[in-house]
Amino acid sequence: MSGDEAACTAERVARDSYGRLVAFLAARTRDVAGAEDALAEAFTAALRMWPVDGVPLNPDAWLLTAARRRQLDAGRRRQTRTAGAAQLKIIAEELDEMAANPEPIPDRRLALMFACAHPAIERGMRTPLILQTILGLNAIEIGAAFLVSPATMGQRLVRAKARIKDIGIPFRIPEREELPERLDAVLDAIYAVYSKGWAEIGEADAPALVSEAIWLGRLIVSLLPEQPEAKGMLALMLYAEARHGARRDPGGRYVALEQQDTTLWDIPQIDLAEELLSAANRSGPSGRYQIEAAIQSAHAARRLLGVRNWPAIVALYDHLLALTGSPVVALNRAVALAETEGPDAALVAIADIAQDRRLQTYQPFWAAQAHLLARAGKKSESHQAFTQAVGLTADPAVRRYLLARRLALADA
Repeated sequence: MSGDEAACTAERVARDSYGRLVAFLAARTRDVAGAEDALAEAFTAALRMWPVDGVPLNPDAWLLTAARRRQLDAGRRRQTRTAGAAQLKIIAEELDEMAANPEPIPDRRLALMFACAHPAIERGMRTPLILQTILGLNAIEIGAAFLVSPATMGQRLVRAKARIKDIGIPFRIPEREELPERLDAVLDAIYAVYSKGWAEIGEADAPALVSEAIWLGRLIVSLLPEQPEAKGMLALMLYAEARHGARRDPGGRYVALEQQDTTLWDIPQIDLAEELLSAANRSGPSGRYQIEAAIQSAHAARRLLGVRNWPAIVALYDHLLALTGSPVVALNRAVALAETEGPDAALVAIADIAQDRRLQTYQPFWAAQAHLLARAGKKSESHQAFTQAVGLTADPAVRRYLLARRLALADA
């Protein structure tokens, strides 16, 4: 294997195994920051050594052993009290266990996610902390998603990780009575992983992110079968993923939902999502994910069966908006409203949220406004909105689609 191939393998393992390795490294010591630092050093060593020595047969085990040794070395350097000695003993014992036991590395990501969602962690930091520890996202990426400066987000993440270590938050699935306060952050993080993979359809690591999110969703449903929102979230992901094969044409061009070839949809996956949604609705009151899944179910029925159910979709968005107060939900509701009351009514609804600063850099806001303005015959304003949307689009296929729609304004 060439040096370039070895480096690519190291980068792939870093993408695919980051969260699993961090969770395993921190499971007993509860030192998340130390686990991340040790793993970063192990990846650096891999990039240096694998192109020369070759990629090991079990790259994950190699990285885990290297990271554990670095944790041991770091612990020895700063050992000043009994607690430090105890942590060194834990790490040394795990190194011995790993040497004697070649079994696959246990997956403790879900336990780490629930540790990050512990009530002792500031509520607003639970999902960001999960995203960093499981996905390895940096403070810049997470800060942008939560409208917080990178410096502030970085400081908060450091404090949150220290909190896990300082008070000894256990890595475990919580008891039934502890779940309500912690489950939402875990579900939000899993869905955020899926959304990142969905949005980055053309990126090399997008399929891995999608698969990981669905795997975690299935795992949490199997562990917590009585939780309706867990089923709702998994159903929501499956509805979306069922359309994966229709989102691009053979030439790689973006295909909007209304133009997708439904024969390319994964019907068994939609059927499974329907079963999950029905089970969730029987289990308790509807939460955010159940309502969002119900909206996707309605869209599937509309396209597959020709059901004219736009009023029902608007009603579901009304319910979701009352529950969340989200400007993104309000935007999606306005787009649905255009199908029942026309584009002018939708533009009035969008005007009510247009001043929300969070939407000014949100690409779907400008794309939706551009489409609605075009339908309303306001070509100049539509052209400007399409230009804004194009400038905010990272996906080349979506950018080409928007440019084509903007060009078509001249012929309309």
